[in-house]
Amino acid sequence: MRWMPFRPAPTPHVEPLTSPERAADLAALHATAFARPWEAHEFERMLCERGHLAHALRLGPVLAGFVLSRRVLDEAEILTVVLAPARRGAGLARPLLAAHLRGLADLGTRIVHLEVEDGNAPALALYRRLGFAETGRRAGYYAKPDGTRATALTMRAVLD
Repeated sequence: MRWMPFRPAPTPHVEPLTSPERAADLAALHATAFARPWEAHEFERMLCERGHLAHALRLGPVLAGFVLSRRVLDEAEILTVVLAPARRGAGLARPLLAAHLRGLADLGTRIVHLEVEDGNAPALALYRRLGFAETGRRAGYYAKPDGTRATALTMRAVLD
């Protein structure tokens, strides 16, 4: 038996995501989290449009997650947040979202909106820790894989 030295896990790294060439990777990752995933051409279009901001979470060379927002004047809406299934529950969403919110603030964004399924307790806890508060509800907004519909909570945060 040959001795293998211990290799530490790669350090999470958040970076701006600007290349539309990664659209297929984003679509594949998005499909792991949503009943109606977005297609690669949709991500490609958004990454090319002015007013969108995206950040990727990498573990070494591996894309482990991403967040994508649309900006208009001093407000933004987080359109989607996705972590790879094997990376969920490991505390990686917080640094990803915190970096994204800093990026939005650096661009002059003051208010950020988002929608989240009311049954997604981990996401709700994270959003509340990052300063988001509930502003409304949209009954039956999300289609679930079993054909039922889930309520979306709308939330808002004011950036410093």
